[in-house]
Parts: sequence; structure tokens; C-alpha cells
Amino acid sequence: MIKMIFSDMDGTLLDEQGQLPDGFDSVARCLRERGVMFAPCSGRQYFSLLDTFRDYREEFLFLAENGTMVRYRGKELFSSPMDHGMGMQVIRALEDVPHVYTAYCGKKNAYVLERQYDAVFAAEMRKYYTHCTTVQDFEGIDDEMIKASFWDSTGQADRRIYDPLRRFRGPLQVALSSDSWVDVMNADINKGVAVRHVQRSLGVRPEECAAFGDYLNDAELMEAVGYSFAMANAHPSIKRLARYETESNAEHGVLRGIRRLIDAGLCDP
Repeated sequence: MIKMIFSDMDGTLLDEQGQLPDGFDSVARCLRERGVMFAPCSGRQYFSLLDTFRDYREEFLFLAENGTMVRYRGKELFSSPMDHGMGMQVIRALEDVPHVYTAYCGKKNAYVLERQYDAVFAAEMRKYYTHCTTVQDFEGIDDEMIKASFWDSTGQADRRIYDPLRRFRGPLQVALSSDSWVDVMNADINKGVAVRHVQRSLGVRPEECAAFGDYLNDAELMEAVGYSFAMANAHPSIKRLARYETESNAEHGVLRGIRRLIDAGLCDP
């Protein structure tokens, strides 16, 4: 039987307006009654996830920043801080590329350069980071870097960010998380690694877990669970990896998929 359900956020659980779908509270209640834990599993900041799930802060387990930060009831279960020197090398590699913006993602906050923080970038950051502050430079920040994120305002992140950062692959992981965003983390961390750590910590087997995802940074997540669902709007690679497919995020595919699992008796205690 299923004991945990992990779900990506953007392009997966959230609708086209970036909001939780109608009916979410009802499905969450059904899972609670059956003792099934729900876990948002996102590239978003931990504090952003808390704001989205205000009524579930003590109930859900949160896998944030693509798995580099895992917390439950405010307690850190797992994190993967980067080597500061290596992180700064990555940041400097793109500092002169036009229309590319940088976020230093720490445990305590997200940091952006004051000179880059224009109205356009501020609006984009607010979608994913509710705790954010501006700095003159990234040196000397009193916070551990768990991820470096780069946003391309032209929507060509694969060519203008991902390709130039390929040379860091090996010691680091370079993940294309959307058409506009690229995340850089330790090489040995991803959503799947974080999920497996949670499974070991809580004594839950992969076959007792389900997951929903849509983009390339969900690949390892699909491989870490027994019931993997790709959204109808998912990247072709994710559809090939997943065992099942559900409707698009615009059609509330995560809720529909969960209801199918419930109706099949797979979430019964």
C-alpha cells in the first residue's frame, strides 16, 4: 500500500496560474484519513513551499531546492551544502552574460545581486522565493549555499545557461529545470536521492511511494518510487521513465491520479 506521495509543483501540481488546484484540500483530507503523507518535491525554496501550504506546515514533508533541503515540522532531515569556492566559480562563469540573472540559494535565505534585481527579475523570483534579499556581491554571505540558480529572461536556458555550464558537470550537477531556469547543485544530489534518504529515514519502501512530475529535474524522482506518474504536459523523457500518465496540470492531473490510487484501494491503511 502507498504510504507517501511526492509531487513536483510547477507544471505538475500547480495550475496554469501557479495556484493549488480546486479540490486539493479534499484530497489532502482523504490522504490524512488514510495515513498517507503528502510531500511537495520542488525546485522552489523551502519558505516558498511553507507559504503555499500554510495549513499543512505541521503535516507535510517538504523537499525543497530540488532535494538539497528536506524538512519536516521545521526540523532539517537532510541537506546538501555546496563547496563555496566551487559555487562561486559557477556564478562567475555567467556573470557577464546578458539577460541571465543569478540567485545564491542558501539555507536561511536566497540572495540576488542588487544591480540585477530589476522589476522583471523581482517578479520571477517571487514565484519561487518568498525569502530573498539583495547583496552587493555574493562573497562573504553568512549562509551555506545549497544551490545556485540561473534565470534566462529570453527563455533559452538550454543554450545560454545549460550549455556554458556543462564543463562543471562531474563535481557538480547542472539541471535544466524549465525553459528559463537552470539549477546547479552537488553532483550526488537530486530529487531522487532526497526521496531515497527520506525512505530510509522513515522506513518506507520505494514500492510504498508514488510521485508526480513533468520536467527533466524529475527524472530521478520517477525512478525512486513504485508508482511514477508523468503529466500529460510532461517532457517526453519523463513520459518514457514514468510507469503511468495522468492529465495535465491544467486539468488537475495530480488530484485525478491520487483519486485513482485511492479508488483502487492502494492508499488504504
